[in-house]
Amino acid sequence: MTPMTAPQIVHTAYLDPATRTELRALLDEAFDGEFTDEDWSHTLGGLHALIRAADGRILGHGAVIQRRLLHGGRTIRTGYLEGVAVRAGHRGQGHGAALLTVLEDIVRRAYDLGALGSSEDARAFYAARGWRQWQGPTSVLTAEGPAPTADDDGGVYVLPVLPPADLPLDLGGALSCDWRDGDVW
Repeated sequence: MTPMTAPQIVHTAYLDPATRTELRALLDEAFDGEFTDEDWSHTLGGLHALIRAADGRILGHGAVIQRRLLHGGRTIRTGYLEGVAVRAGHRGQGHGAALLTVLEDIVRRAYDLGALGSSEDARAFYAARGWRQWQGPTSVLTAEGPAPTADDDGGVYVLPVLPPADLPLDLGGALSCDWRDGDVW
């Protein structure tokens, strides 16, 4: 196991250029070259959790950004996870769990709901941590109204924060996200 430091929390505004460059390279590597410029843009603007090796190299990253989701006629202030990744060769050593512990704490302290779009490989990881798979249809809010995002159905996970009486969630109901370029979920 690679020795690591405790996760560091830093806002995008305080990421120096060298750290931004290292983060982008980590995400490009972790997502096998499929991490687009739009994905990078989605990752910026919120709080980042960084795990570093003892030598300072970044081993893992995750970000929480604010989004608006619509469910049951209600707009929900959501802490949305982006760019969650651990460097190849360092996975399965607790780094992802350490990142998620910090990110989930941010979501629970600052938002009404947590959400993320998961790859198939990571679904069991999130489910084991209490994230719940959205079972209903997903869509994105466009200027013309909601547009189905059927390719994302089954890949959206939520982390309830508020008690059900304050935020009733029907996991089989419709869930819409706000529009953004690239992958909307």
